[in-house]
Order: sequence, then C-alpha cells, then structure tokens
Amino acid sequence: MRDTLTISLPKKLRIELRDAARREGVTQSEFARKALKVELFRRAMREARDALVPKARAMGIYTDEDAFRIVS
Repeated sequence: MRDTLTISLPKKLRIELRDAARREGVTQSEFARKALKVELFRRAMREARDALVPKARAMGIYTDEDAFRIVS
C-alpha cells in the first residue's frame, strides 16, 4: 500500500533532484524515496552507536580489535 506525501522544495533543490534522478535513470519519486531510506538508516545507525558506545567503553572496548578479541 502506498500513501502520497506532498512536499515543497526550493527551486534549486527541485532542479538538483530532477537532474540527479535523470542521471540515475529513475523517477524523482524513486530518487527521493531512496534518499529518505538512506537518511533514516543512517539516523538509526547513529542512534544505535550512541547507545552502545558507552556500554562498550565500560567493558574496555575501544577499537575493532578489542571487540574481535572478546568475540574470538
């Protein structure tokens, strides 16, 4: 099921969206959907990292190598 979302964009951003979608060979809607998914994923990853880093530090994990040592 799809819902429609209407947004307003400044003219310059609309032109950039149009041009980027053309370069990718997709519609402006598809380009915007993909960009939104990427941004939401990045935010989720950042939130997870922000929550987990203090716990890792408390366990003495500061680097990837520290984590691999614990897992191995």
